[in-house]
Amino acid sequence: MKDRDNFYKKLKVQLDETTIFPADYLYKFIVTAEGNKVQEVEKIFDNSGAVIETKKSRTGKYISVSIVVNLPSSEKVIEYYKEAEKVEGIISL
Repeated sequence: MKDRDNFYKKLKVQLDETTIFPADYLYKFIVTAEGNKVQEVEKIFDNSGAVIETKKSRTGKYISVSIVVNLPSSEKVIEYYKEAEKVEGIISL
């Protein structure tokens, strides 16, 4: 958990140094095609005005989910990452 906290602290610093908020932020996730993982990810961004694109892998086992959303702060960027972590087997790129 400590590694995770350090990751988010570093990310916050990087975002604050390189981004002027509010700004569009691109999330990229990979989820397995089985079950309703894509819907779980989409639900996190409900009512946020996010533009979501999905693309199946060549084998069809995985789906990449790209999400562009306008966010007010680096804290909000991190909040969405933490929510996404709750989706079983999700990979953040």
